[in-house]
Amino acid sequence: MRILLCSHFFYPSVGGIEHVSQTLATQFSLAGHSVKVVTTTPESDGTVFLFEIIRRPSPLHLLKLVHWAEVIFHNNVSLRVYWPLVLVRRPWVVAHHTWIARPNGSIGFQDRLKQFMVRFARNIAVSKPIADHLRVPAVVIGNPYRDDLFRRDPLAVRNRDLIFLGRLVRDKGADILLDALRLLREQNFLPDLTIAGSGPELRSLQLMVEKFQLTEQVVFVGTQTGPALIELLNRHRIIVVPSRWQEPFGMVVLEGIACGCRAIAARCGGLEEAAGGLAVLFEHENHVALACAIKRALSEEFDWEKYWQSSEKLLRPRTARAVAERYLDFLTRAVRESVPRNR
Repeated sequence: MRILLCSHFFYPSVGGIEHVSQTLATQFSLAGHSVKVVTTTPESDGTVFLFEIIRRPSPLHLLKLVHWAEVIFHNNVSLRVYWPLVLVRRPWVVAHHTWIARPNGSIGFQDRLKQFMVRFARNIAVSKPIADHLRVPAVVIGNPYRDDLFRRDPLAVRNRDLIFLGRLVRDKGADILLDALRLLREQNFLPDLTIAGSGPELRSLQLMVEKFQLTEQVVFVGTQTGPALIELLNRHRIIVVPSRWQEPFGMVVLEGIACGCRAIAARCGGLEEAAGGLAVLFEHENHVALACAIKRALSEEFDWEKYWQSSEKLLRPRTARAVAERYLDFLTRAVRESVPRNR
């Protein structure tokens, strides 16, 4: 099968959609399919992939690529690269990784146009909340986590309590977590917290730590990646995901669980679905509820071996290969059920 995968952002850009696009393109290639990736991300650092990457193609080149393909796959709908499908009929598949809306939740003209256009696509949603948000039928296929990287170290000593992992922006809710620790401190309950990440809210969070007298409990370690991040996660008992934003999926929950952590997550968006019933959930944007969840999770007797067995069952269908196989089944059906013209 000849697959044209369109991803607005791609390597060397870093982010969730970039990771998923690269993972799927790699797995499709390993499965024997011919894959080409179209992206607007500028030239890379020379890294070689199993597939061809076409960066910012000209209109004529893009039209030729659509002619070449048997199926067009958009990882998030892109109007910029849709137009050749008006001229060349090919099955069109869109995977929706986020809400079709502005960052503040409002609906603009471009969003309305996207909502209209995806009526003509076969649609995949990364979570049930995203599927419910769409105005068209969609099959739910959760995102893959990096099973080649995120894994539990059975020899690790979990000598730290809580870890927050993510960009330090208001949407991620690190301040809600610090408010919860302030409340627990007033109850003389003093869990330690590692904040791994960077972003524009760093200084304000540091000031909160000082104001709440949490300096002996909270440590900022900056952005962590690769083996250092895995080692760090394996030292912690609980990963806390206090997002304000309605997370479309919640990959960080899976990454924490894969490294053996329990998860405490806000009851919003796709976080509950990503955790597969293994997370302790608390009321969205409620630091009192979060404080209660932390205290309960750290105080109760807990069967870690049983939890890790359950987490293995959760993670098995979320590996790169397993998720890619579901995508390939969907793409194959799209090709089979279509009657392309202009061949």
